[in-house]
Amino acid sequence: MTDSPGEPAPPGQVPPGVPVAGTAVAGVPVVGMVGGGQLARMTATAAIGLGVGFRVLAESAAESAAQVVAGTQLGDYRSLDDLSGFAAGCDVLTFDHEHVPGAHLAALEAAGVQVRPSAAALRFTQDKLAMRERLAGLGITCPRFAPVAGLAEVEAFAAGRWPVVLKAVSGGYDGKGVWVCASPDEAREVLAHGVALMAEEYVAFDRELAVLAARSPHRQGAVYPVVETVQRDGICREVIAPAPGLGPGRSAQAQELALRVAEELGVTGLLAVEMFETAAGLLVNELAMRPHNCGHWTIEGARTSQFEQHLRAVLDLPLGSPTLTAPVTVMANVLGGDGDDAEVYDRYIHVMAGDPAVKVHMYGKRVRPGRKIGHVTLTGGDPAGLADRARRAASYLRWGKEDGE
Repeated sequence: MTDSPGEPAPPGQVPPGVPVAGTAVAGVPVVGMVGGGQLARMTATAAIGLGVGFRVLAESAAESAAQVVAGTQLGDYRSLDDLSGFAAGCDVLTFDHEHVPGAHLAALEAAGVQVRPSAAALRFTQDKLAMRERLAGLGITCPRFAPVAGLAEVEAFAAGRWPVVLKAVSGGYDGKGVWVCASPDEAREVLAHGVALMAEEYVAFDRELAVLAARSPHRQGAVYPVVETVQRDGICREVIAPAPGLGPGRSAQAQELALRVAEELGVTGLLAVEMFETAAGLLVNELAMRPHNCGHWTIEGARTSQFEQHLRAVLDLPLGSPTLTAPVTVMANVLGGDGDDAEVYDRYIHVMAGDPAVKVHMYGKRVRPGRKIGHVTLTGGDPAGLADRARRAASYLRWGKEDGE
């Protein structure tokens, strides 16, 4: 919720609808990012390097990006008035999440706002069923799926083969809105939530892969190396770039697929394509049209970080090189554990002294068990060794010991 116009803002907080002075230079474009999370925070750093204006629409001054971005405006992304007021001070509008109502985005576009990616493209990340139907229509292989409204439809889809995956058609992320149901009774419990659902086959995959592609309004494209993502409890825990042991043919196939999806859906900016690698080939699982957790490694591990690349793309600047700066880069997410903010900071000494090559990125988020509060990155040549070191560093920041999960 935002403060009402008649109330003073708390100390250090920008009142709703009031832009911050000094955030734009004459003749230099201003990018506005809707959402004040860690993606906006890291994009702000890239904007500083490029020398472009950068503003954030945040719901609270306590949000990750709002703490560090001078051009922060408080408002509600679900309010068309707040979005319109924010967009008035920006040349391009982009996003650090997919939850802005599509009708609002269409209204902004009708009013002449440059929305990148567009409302038409973002629909395929906001509506999983629409995404599946569109990709299937393009002949792109995905898990078998069907919309379901009741238990009879779920059982018909399963045809006796359990488990079945039920997904919320909209609103899910980081494992939320995804249920692996081993029986009709478990499916009945999920159906009781009363949300629109789709059913998917349970895929016995070998591992999960992801590819980041960028596309500009002039249709220039760039694609990063394919990475392996390690998920636990529906949350990405580690990313290894490039994916170990991935053959050049399979790698090229995944990169070409990401570029094709970006082109077919008319994406402007970054597109993250999450895939299952199976014995039969690649299956597209999820899409995101923004900087993504699978690309945090690019800050140290690529010539152009995903955050700079997204800015280049939405501003229609020539895209940067996505090539590696080291043979291997490993990123491990830091999740909230048993310490408070001060205790996590105290743990820096052990992590930095024990492994000076570790790069620590914290998001300024209050510690909460299981919440993504930062990440660590290591570059080198040995995937297994780097993964072990990154895992130890992330574990110590979380638990105060190197052998925790």
